[in-house]
Amino acid sequence: MRTGNKTLAFAYLRLSNEEAHSSESSSIANQRQMIRDYCQRHSIMLVREFVDDGYSGGNFDRPAFQDMLRQLHDNRANMVLTKDLSRLGRDMREASYYAEQFFPEHGIRYLTIADNFDTAHENVMAPFQFAMNEVYLRDGSRKVKDVLRSKRENGQYCACPPYGYRKNPSDKSRLVPDEQTAPIVQRIFQRAAAGDSSRRIALDLNADSVIPPLKYRVLFRDDFSPEGAARASDLWNYTTVKRILKNPVYLGHTLLGKSRKVSVKSKKKVAIPQSDWAVTLDTHPPLVTQTLYEQAQRNLGRGQRTNRTDGDIRKSIFSGLVFCARCGHALCSCGTVYKGEREKYWYLSCTHQRGDIANHCDGVRIKYADLMEVVRRDLNDLLALTDAQAESLARAAAEREQSASERTARQARLRQAQSRLLTIDKIITKLYTDNAEGRLDDDRLTRMVEALEQESASHQAVIAELSQTLPQQEDTEERFRRFFALTKQYSQIDVLDRETLLTFVERIEVGPKQFADGRRKATHRNTPYQQSIRISYRFIGEIASGSTQALDAPCNF
Repeated sequence: MRTGNKTLAFAYLRLSNEEAHSSESSSIANQRQMIRDYCQRHSIMLVREFVDDGYSGGNFDRPAFQDMLRQLHDNRANMVLTKDLSRLGRDMREASYYAEQFFPEHGIRYLTIADNFDTAHENVMAPFQFAMNEVYLRDGSRKVKDVLRSKRENGQYCACPPYGYRKNPSDKSRLVPDEQTAPIVQRIFQRAAAGDSSRRIALDLNADSVIPPLKYRVLFRDDFSPEGAARASDLWNYTTVKRILKNPVYLGHTLLGKSRKVSVKSKKKVAIPQSDWAVTLDTHPPLVTQTLYEQAQRNLGRGQRTNRTDGDIRKSIFSGLVFCARCGHALCSCGTVYKGEREKYWYLSCTHQRGDIANHCDGVRIKYADLMEVVRRDLNDLLALTDAQAESLARAAAEREQSASERTARQARLRQAQSRLLTIDKIITKLYTDNAEGRLDDDRLTRMVEALEQESASHQAVIAELSQTLPQQEDTEERFRRFFALTKQYSQIDVLDRETLLTFVERIEVGPKQFADGRRKATHRNTPYQQSIRISYRFIGEIASGSTQALDAPCNF
């Protein structure tokens, strides 16, 4: 619009972080002075300046630019000035749209001072100008990626410090423990290694008024916008705890490059295969040991309920470790108390043998004390092996590893676990649908979903184990050496506890009872039977000479 002979104009100023470090000529102050001088020389009334300082020209979702568009819709001005076309933006398609279509269609004259673009005249060279600005954008993106890649390969930490660490004041590319938060990280790992769930850890941290990671950054470390600070919660949740427990940075390793942008113009990121991650070992002081870290990983998702305060509840040390050899579902505690005897009538039974379950299992059951004794005895046999015997066992396993049939069986088991996970997802979806339509009450829904999630966690552990034991990922003999390095920490196991069990055992499968003469049921309490128990150890899996046990016992029910 005009007031007399005065043209009312908006000035738009933009500077990216990269340009701020590389060129003084593009500074906000320089742009402002050029536009003001131009307006004074040409009798243009500058109504308002819109500034996006620290914003890339790769997209147009910038607060000041969007505010300017809203003001233009209200007819507050009919001219827009920028220092040059690159200040409007470097995306060739969108910059061309606003400069050559949006502004003219809305009766707005757009002009630049440094490169003589003016919608009031023909701009023959405009396509080349837009193209060169995008070339600059792409070349700048490539240079930034090259710098980041070089830093990653040299173990320099070029990202926001994770909770528990801070940047080294004398070398900003290195991490050092944060005196305030490092003890919290260590506490989380110790609790997880002891068997506490992520949810339980989060609740206890909240009870102790521990500040969660994002809130800590807002209050004590980083500069946040008011909008960003408002998103910081005052409470821990189990997802935050799990994210900390899964991060190998606390072992002293730098792990970067797990995702990338879809394109130079997009904010969306996609995951990068783990084989392409930038991993550099031993770049900063670790907060936890390898043993503590692995122990915490093994407890993730097991859904263990310790019930420490309730003395009437049997506390199984096998939670999340023992499964039915028939159907693959977990075994859970069951039994009764007779004449004050609890241990004598304590069993582990398949969770999938109830009659109200479709395709239910025929059932597997084992006396808790019997399983304890079998596992303890097998572990003690391994602890008693000499170095020479352990080496011989490793060599024999390496030879078996070459067997095509064994690899095929492992792959079949992996496919079975993956298929079951998909089935579980479908079942849970259907359960929630039935609940919403009134066919399933809330209490039963909760119990069923918890059981399915526990089973899902066990299958995920199997998938992780089978993926890790492929020959090309780790040498068989080296895996055996890692296992027997653990055995050297023990001499004799008199009482098997949860910590010892998790240290050595990955999975236990219990088969059905086999009675003499092919009979399917016991005819009396002392009917003899055999029952297979397959023990899969950490790193090494099953050991042919000892990990598959046959339990011979009279029937106790």
